[in-house]
Formats: sequence, structure tokens, C-alpha cells
Amino acid sequence: MAQTVFRNVAIVDGSGAPPFRGEVLVQGNRIQAISRAAGALSAPSAEEVDGGGATLMPGLVEAHAHPSFADTSTIEALGLIPPEEHTLLAMKNVRVLLDHGFTSLFSAAAAKPRLDVVIRNAINAGDIPGPRMLAASPEMTVTGGLGDVRLHHHHRESFAVIADGADEFRRAARHFVREGVDTLKINPSGDEYVPSARAKHTVMTEAEVAAVCEVARSRGRRVAAHARSAESVKMSLRNGVEVLFHATLSDAEALEMLEAAKDRVFVAPTLGITYTSLFEAKDHGAPPPADVARALEHELKVGCDNMKALRRRGVRVLPGGDYGFTWNPIGRNARDLEHFVELLGYTPMDALVAATALGAQLMMRGDELGQVREGFLADLLLVDGDPSKDVRILQDKGRLLAIMKDGEFHKRPPAARATYAIAAE
Repeated sequence: MAQTVFRNVAIVDGSGAPPFRGEVLVQGNRIQAISRAAGALSAPSAEEVDGGGATLMPGLVEAHAHPSFADTSTIEALGLIPPEEHTLLAMKNVRVLLDHGFTSLFSAAAAKPRLDVVIRNAINAGDIPGPRMLAASPEMTVTGGLGDVRLHHHHRESFAVIADGADEFRRAARHFVREGVDTLKINPSGDEYVPSARAKHTVMTEAEVAAVCEVARSRGRRVAAHARSAESVKMSLRNGVEVLFHATLSDAEALEMLEAAKDRVFVAPTLGITYTSLFEAKDHGAPPPADVARALEHELKVGCDNMKALRRRGVRVLPGGDYGFTWNPIGRNARDLEHFVELLGYTPMDALVAATALGAQLMMRGDELGQVREGFLADLLLVDGDPSKDVRILQDKGRLLAIMKDGEFHKRPPAARATYAIAAE
């Protein structure tokens, strides 16, 4: 069984504890041993990596990934991509995410019905490089909801499947379960870019949400909800949704319900897309209309206040910023950790914990993933510098000296290394 030993590293273990100098032995796909004493781990046949004082930390988890999005400026542009080219694009994107240190991803929706499933299966089979992945359905939405880009005189497609009424949603959910998804995605609320269904609007009915959740419970799947409005959050919680994206416009009752469900739910506010839509989309030729900009500004402020409140209440709030648009492209995903520090008041270490240990819980592998811990899976990053002091380091893939997933190097450490800045004293 192959062995790798990392020596002379500062270990950020994902628990929130301060970094410490030490060594880590990987055997097969798991962390076999950890020592705080130099030279204490004997592994004569192991490949030795001298970290030169660099940081060894768990791989990152992307909590709101869209591996089949294409960095387009409109969602209808996704519908113009033929399935063959779209599959190749998704293959490229999962490699980009792994190149940037994301060793696990929770998909928030596929742009076409089987794209996530095919890519996940190919990664698991070892046919293509990519993170550990939980595959999602397309976004199930109502007529006029987020994702319905049809015109009365012209058919167009996006990332959505349109359903109306409980029976249609139930049928769609069963279809996607049959095709092999891990997560069923629904859009009970609108979005500021949808004139007929703004973020404050709740567009699915209780019966429609209940129908999808009924299918999920009966087949051992989870439901993730695009839920910006307060009522969509409450409706989702009443029916057993476990992953809530956004939850930005939650009211006092919604916050109380989220706290009551904190042991089973996860919230990802997707700060990245809101921030860049408001402040940076104009630099890409896509400024939001004035009314949308005002609404986004309001949602960002209220949403940040709500995320701070949820964190105080013990709700698991995770970074993952809806990357996959022209002004918020795939590959910049680690920027969400900076948003957590700058907008939500997290310490850099707390942001790392959210993106590793808590992300592992979202992946349903919290007992074996997301920490540098004996017996855990060896998904590891060797980083030039100390991200527990400055998470912006992780946005520069050149500072990821090595990337290991499941005990194997995706990116091998350089053969000759300088001594990097010591991250722990």
C-alpha cells in the first residue's frame, strides 16, 4: 500500500485549533498517523515531502457548485450548448475546481438532466480528474419562475425543468431519482433577475414542495432549495428540505425555524454571485438594471445580517457562491471564504472550518472527511503561506504546492522547493 509522509509542515487540521508544526503519514487513501515531533514517523518506503514550513490543510468543499455552468452572462445561453459539448465543458470545470483546491463539491443543479450524474460517475470510475461530487437534478421550477426562459412565441431552455402542480413535480422528481441524482433541486422562490418572480416572491405551493420531498424521503435522497424569500424558507423547512441556498430574506420566524432545525439543515447564502452582480457585473458589460441593483443591495445587507444571526444560533452556514457566470466565473470559488471574513465577520480560521469540516458534513462524510485527523480520508492541500491568517492565499492556485485527493496526488509537490514562510511557531 502506497505511503506518503509530509514533514516540516504547519498543520491546520480543520477543527479550528491553532496551527501546529508536525508530520503526517498517509497510507493508501487515509491519514495513518500525525506527529508533533520532527522525525517521529518512521516510514522507510514512503515518498517523503519536505513541506519547507508550508501549511498542510484539508481539501476545500464547494457547497454550492455548478460544474455544468459555462460562465455565461445569461441563463438561456446554457440551453444553446449541445449536450456533447456541454459534457466536455463540465469535464473541464470539475478539473478546474480540483486544480483550485476543491476536493469535494456539492452540486446545486445541473444545466442538463444527466450531466451531473455522468460526470460524477466518470470521476468515481477514475476516468476523469475531479473532486468528490454529489450530483443534482436540474432546477425544478414553475411556469414563470427562476429558470423559465421560454417566450410565448419562442421556445428556449436554461438549467430548469418546468412543472406545475404536485403531480408534475412528483413525476419530475421520480424521473431524476431514476437517472441517479443524489440531490433534488427545487426553486420555491424567485430571484431579482426574474421580473415575474422576484426574490421576495414564493412561487411554488406547499403541495408542490411536499411532493418533491415525499419522493426524496422514499428514495433516500435529499432536497436542496433555492429559497430567498422568508416564506420559501419556512415552506422548505416544514417539508423536510435539508439544504437551503440563500435564505437571505428570512424573517424572524424563519430564523427561529432554521435554528430549531440546525442539526439537520445547512445554509449556503451564495454571497459571491450577489456581491459580483452588484459591484462587478458592470465591468463585464452586464450592469444590473437600476431596480435590480437596489434590490440586490438590500438583499446583500439583509442577507449578511441574517447569516450573522444564524451563525450565532448555531446554524451551519457554508461558503459557496454560485460560480459559473461571466462576472462570477468557475475557478474563483475560494473567494467566498474572503466574503465570509469581510462581510460576515468570520475569522480566517472560522472560514476554513466552514469550508472543510462543515463542508464534509454537507457531503454526509463528516466522520471521515474535512479534517487532518488520523483515520480520515487523505484529501489534503499543501499551501505556500498561512491561510488561517489570510484566506485570500487560497484564491491563487499557484500557492497550492500540492493537491492530494483520496491519497493520490492530483498536483505533485515541486521536486525542488525553497523554504516557505512558517505558518505556525
